[in-house]
Amino acid sequence: MADQQQPRIAVLLPCYNEEAAVAQTIAGFRSALPAATVYVYDNNSRDRTAEVARTAGAIVRTERQQGKGHVVRRMFADVDADVFIMADGDLTYDPGAAPAMVEQLLAEQLDMVVGTRQHEAKDAYRGGHVIGNRLFTSLLAGLFGRSFTDIFSGYRVFSRRFVKSFPVLSSGFEIETEMSVHALELRMPVGEQATVYGVRPEGSASKLSTFRDGWRILSTIATLYRIERPVLFFGSVGALLVGIAIALSVPLVMTYLQTGLVPRFPTAILVTGMIIVAVLCFFAGLILDTVTRGRREMRRLAYLAYPAPGPVTETTHSL
Repeated sequence: MADQQQPRIAVLLPCYNEEAAVAQTIAGFRSALPAATVYVYDNNSRDRTAEVARTAGAIVRTERQQGKGHVVRRMFADVDADVFIMADGDLTYDPGAAPAMVEQLLAEQLDMVVGTRQHEAKDAYRGGHVIGNRLFTSLLAGLFGRSFTDIFSGYRVFSRRFVKSFPVLSSGFEIETEMSVHALELRMPVGEQATVYGVRPEGSASKLSTFRDGWRILSTIATLYRIERPVLFFGSVGALLVGIAIALSVPLVMTYLQTGLVPRFPTAILVTGMIIVAVLCFFAGLILDTVTRGRREMRRLAYLAYPAPGPVTETTHSL
């Protein structure tokens, strides 16, 4: 006889100085998903975040390494569930949208559902962040072939096989970018769902630095492109060097054809060196592509070690 059990749902809230909002956030998710277990991972808060979260009914744990990426790594390693919901503890994401996102994940057997932010309040989302989000989303689509509507959304629902196959290399707010690339590179089935993005309550402040974290995100995209697309990355560098070398060599060739002499010998040496480096770049890309394919296969095998999301079926045998 086969019985269907409800999937175990874990709500993961990374928090840093969210005393003013964490209790309301926990209450919202407990109301929306009564059967879910809410975890708060405190990241060295200097206020009463941990105490308030514990009083509100969450399981509170601490991550000492500073940065959201470190917290996500710890959460994904420690918590075991069938469905994982990640949000911020500042009440900007709507807990009421969680049931529909979970239902979409299970019904369509997806590995990630991203809550795309729809902000009506003027102060909910800074103008610079809106522009940056659009630019980085377009950049990611151009580099990896496809993307999401909102790659920086921290409101996501994951399957168990996504969480347990995700290596988590980032340390800060660039973690959402890494999640998006992980899903794209393994060709995971993913979805999106529009969610309301609200204003932080009084006493809660954003931890995101527009320029510092924007630079870190750009560096992360470049690093991931180098790792996941080595042939294109190093091939582009090699092609650029070849182009510059050809431009520099044209006057030398013209002079040589006219006079039989090479008057700018240092330039000729430079051109030769650039061509050699370009050839090395091409070969480096080919060699690293083999390594990347092996790593991708290992991640794919780790991903396939877990069943697709859906109702948990338990088979029992009657005596």
